[in-house]
Amino acid sequence: MSFSGIYQMETHENFESFMEAIGLPDELIQEGKDIKSISEIEQTGDHFKMTVTTGTRILTNSFTIGQETELESPTGEKVTSVVMREGNKLTSLINGIEYVTELIDTNILVNTMTLAGISYKRTSKRI
Repeated sequence: MSFSGIYQMETHENFESFMEAIGLPDELIQEGKDIKSISEIEQTGDHFKMTVTTGTRILTNSFTIGQETELESPTGEKVTSVVMREGNKLTSLINGIEYVTELIDTNILVNTMTLAGISYKRTSKRI
């Protein structure tokens, strides 16, 4: 199944607690908590480009499965990581945060970020 597509956030859980835990400033947390982000994924074989737009903030990461690459975290830090794929699930570890992006079916994308037992889950639907 291809990840390629545009997805709009339908629901999210534990946003404020998680963003506080990773050190995002309160004004950005308040600004982002009610915005429905848009995720655009372009997949060509093992190469991915993921763009997440939340209000005026745009976060873009490009990577190839299994290869070390520089990724930008939600706090804006650039870090080196490796993204792995297992079926319809992409995983990576960035600054102690475990990232999982899972294509549940052809229309539902679930992103989960976990740090020190605190998880943020975002469910998006293909548009």
